Amino acid sequence: MVEGQMHKGGRISRRSFMGGVGLIGASALATTSAIEIFGNTASAESQSSLPLHQWAMVFDLRNCDGCKACTMACQQRHSLAAEQTWIKVYTMQSAAGQTYHMARPCMMCENPPCMYVCPVGATFRTNEGIVLVDQSACIGCRTCMAACPYEARYFNWSTPPAAARIPGMKQSPEWPVPQIKDTVGKCVWCADRLPHGELPACVAGCPMGVIYIGDLSNDLAINSAGNVVKLSSFLRDNDAYRFQESYGTNPRVWYIPGHGQDLNNDSASA
Repeated sequence: MVEGQMHKGGRISRRSFMGGVGLIGASALATTSAIEIFGNTASAESQSSLPLHQWAMVFDLRNCDGCKACTMACQQRHSLAAEQTWIKVYTMQSAAGQTYHMARPCMMCENPPCMYVCPVGATFRTNEGIVLVDQSACIGCRTCMAACPYEARYFNWSTPPAAARIPGMKQSPEWPVPQIKDTVGKCVWCADRLPHGELPACVAGCPMGVIYIGDLSNDLAINSAGNVVKLSSFLRDNDAYRFQESYGTNPRVWYIPGHGQDLNNDSASA
């Protein structure tokens, strides 16, 4: 499907990709495209010949205006308290003195220090690369918070806001709603949506199409506008980098520069 459809910069024509689907809204188009790209995890796992998904995210900083719509979409979907900003948008300054905006979710590290220090195994990593917290096992020691170099974990000091009941949905590491008092919570990349080919809330909620959810196995990624890219080419052709890669955590989040920032970014400051 990818061959013959590539545009300059690693993009695939949305028209070519969707074929005869017809003209529909951008968010609906993106969801339909995601289903077609990523399929259903459960059905894939039932066929041993098919690889598991290996999830990744890309942030195209050339298009980020710092609106924080991603933060609000995440908070609304997970019924989070105001101080629980699982994806934060920072105003950064490059070595050249230029400012730019940079959103940071959980980096879903392949070498997650938060997981290694948890004394009860409440933090774990799935075989698709998603780092989650089992709040029913978490003892609230906050060791993982101290270990996370990206400050991507949050302690539930008080009773969380009431969450609307959704038929068939029960509190779980993939769907940590509502949060549980005296435990640690974090961004989960909407892990409950991914098996159904649905976009994470932050991706779907970004009006600028900054955020892409990708699959390293299929080598494809998609944003809220329904733009589909060949992931490896998109990263390579646009000089993508990983934030604070020197930590050795092997994060699964890439950033595409465009505002003069240093690609290393170890010296960038919020």
